[in-house]
Amino acid sequence: MDNREGEQGMTAMDSGKLLELYESMVTMKLWDQTALRLLQEGRVLAGYHSGRGQEAIPAGGVAPLRRDDYLMYAHRGFGYTIAKGMSMAAMFGDLMANTAGATGGLGAGIPHFADPELGILGQGGTLGSCFGIATGAAFSARYRGTDQVVVCFFGDGTANRGAFHESVNAAAAWKLPVVWICENNGYAVSVPVAESTAGRIVDRAAGYGMPGVRINGMDVTEVYQATCEAVDRARAGGGPTLIEAMCHRFRGHYEGDPQVYRTDEETQRLLALDPITTAAARLMEEGAVTGEQLEELDTRIQRRIDEAVEEASRAPMPGPQRVYEGLYV
Repeated sequence: MDNREGEQGMTAMDSGKLLELYESMVTMKLWDQTALRLLQEGRVLAGYHSGRGQEAIPAGGVAPLRRDDYLMYAHRGFGYTIAKGMSMAAMFGDLMANTAGATGGLGAGIPHFADPELGILGQGGTLGSCFGIATGAAFSARYRGTDQVVVCFFGDGTANRGAFHESVNAAAAWKLPVVWICENNGYAVSVPVAESTAGRIVDRAAGYGMPGVRINGMDVTEVYQATCEAVDRARAGGGPTLIEAMCHRFRGHYEGDPQVYRTDEETQRLLALDPITTAAARLMEEGAVTGEQLEELDTRIQRRIDEAVEEASRAPMPGPQRVYEGLYV
């Protein structure tokens, strides 16, 4: 696969902002590793798709949002909801399918984290359903006269669902405040993007008369800056933007994926592009932090994550009455 856009140097950024984004990425990485450990221990009652390697996109793509902006996230790693400020204990509760979870025990399978107060609208039950929800939320903001913005994340495979055209066309025609971020990691499960997609996904933007930009999704600074521009444009009434972030996932599509579709050599080459390692090297090179300080940061973050696991673990499983709650006729 040709992901040369994912192998360039880092974009310029103030060290203070980069450190904030670095902390966000490290939190995602350590949360992911903890979730994988819980999965191996049999404590996760849900499917899990690791986001390792793709942390720069949720970190840089969510940071420009306000608390009241809307988020539609993808199924890989759940760093999006961490970046938006969701309780990690609630997220672990959903993985464990207990009452600590945001869904009160109904979010197992592929977790459907949601927190309306933070603008986190949840995850659709099928890939591609995010498009219509994002367009609807953007229409709601326009109708109510607010300047809220919606950011919707999805993968290269999901970009080929019919709902993509329907929703993006409506958003462009009505100049709705939504930013579409495609995480193109080169594979839809096991199918290379070259075998499933005609042309570049970013080039579709021209057909809808909206801006489109392809960026290095392994560079958190580039993701952040591109999203800031798109969010500012949407908030000012300029309509939607399509961002195609070229990236790599370090693990399989799902845990247990044999990954027969790529070689060990390819996987090892990708590890050298780790966005967290790259950001750490730059921070130390600029004298913003020392290696010891970064280790201390890891320790503090892991402590917070362990406390969230402990809190979630104390919650009971839902009783039979839970299936009758939240129903509307």
